[in-house]
Amino acid sequence: MAGKFPKVMLITGGARAGKSRYAERLMAARPARHAVIATATAGDAEMAERIARHRAERDKTWETIEQPISVRSAIRNSARPDRIVLVDCLTLWISNLMAEQRDIEVEMQGLVGTLKIAAGPVIIVSNEVGLGIVPDNALARAFRDNLGRANQLVAAAAEVAVFMAAGIPIVLKGSLPG
Repeated sequence: MAGKFPKVMLITGGARAGKSRYAERLMAARPARHAVIATATAGDAEMAERIARHRAERDKTWETIEQPISVRSAIRNSARPDRIVLVDCLTLWISNLMAEQRDIEVEMQGLVGTLKIAAGPVIIVSNEVGLGIVPDNALARAFRDNLGRANQLVAAAAEVAVFMAAGIPIVLKGSLPG
């Protein structure tokens, strides 16, 4: 791999801000058989189309691991020093965990522990949903709060944190890999 890549990198920002595309560009600059842990499930036709579009846009040599719940074990099984693992995305993982009525705090502490011992670099993509109005229902507020806490935990564990706005990376912590 050319240059040192951070062990843990968080890329956050709003919907359609270019987070996944930016992560994939960083990975593509370091040729290897990288892995993508995809947390989305095709609950409807629109989401199925998004998933298909993401698959089509990814490098065909990369391993795609469809894992809506067991992200930690997917990281443990796929991280290696010679490849980057992309978790795309934390947002949907939190949603999936909430649907399964999992303890989000326990799951997040477990994820942070997994990131610390991962055998290779990991990029986490996550939406920043706390920038708008306060949601009008308890479930949406719980989701916003859970994701906000999750983003804070991952950002604290990350060497590099980037906020994407209009396709432009804004470094919040650390420095971008060379």
